[in-house]
Amino acid sequence: MCGRFTLTVGLGEIKERFLVDEVSSMESMDHLPRYNIAPTQSLPIVVREGAVRKLVSMRWGLIPRWATDPSIGNRLINARSETLTQKPAFRRSFQRHRCLVPADSFYEWMKKESGGKQPMRITVEDGGLFAFAGLWDRWTGPEGEAVYSFTIITTRPNEKVREVHNRMPAILHRSVEDLWLDPDVRDPAVLQPVLEPYEAEDIRIYPVSRIVNSPKNDRPECIRPIA
Repeated sequence: MCGRFTLTVGLGEIKERFLVDEVSSMESMDHLPRYNIAPTQSLPIVVREGAVRKLVSMRWGLIPRWATDPSIGNRLINARSETLTQKPAFRRSFQRHRCLVPADSFYEWMKKESGGKQPMRITVEDGGLFAFAGLWDRWTGPEGEAVYSFTIITTRPNEKVREVHNRMPAILHRSVEDLWLDPDVRDPAVLQPVLEPYEAEDIRIYPVSRIVNSPKNDRPECIRPIA
């Protein structure tokens, strides 16, 4: 499961890294940088319309277009890579609505021998921006209001992350980001291989303060290493 992550850069860096052509919503862009992102919050997500890459504000927790109650999104913050073609909530989005979720780390909680859990920050080795593989959908409410939402795909952990948790988010290599966004690519045999675990040698893990436990704490201290 991936239930917290960070995006500690500004809008300009996101646009440059992900070759964004158009910013279509500023709702979530005004609150960057972010040090402790939690489900139900709105975030900048990269989608593709035709040949145009757009940055769109979306709510974390996918609400399928057929849902009668939007609170279902609270339970759909993650989608297992192994069952994307089977689950009704994700099947159509896997075919038609894939997205990039910009991030620069995620948190997991490691069980301690002495009891309790220690929050750990997990980054790519260079500490830079990357993309989680995501799915999105558009839900229309009873008054006609449109809600755009997304989920983060998870996969089995690599050797390093396995020491902390039994799942990890699917981090995309930059070379396959355009393939992932391409709406004309729908073959699971082409898409599934890019969801393999990110290489362990390119991952860095370190302990951080327990202030991360509360999503109310969203400040630089969240990402500072502790002894």
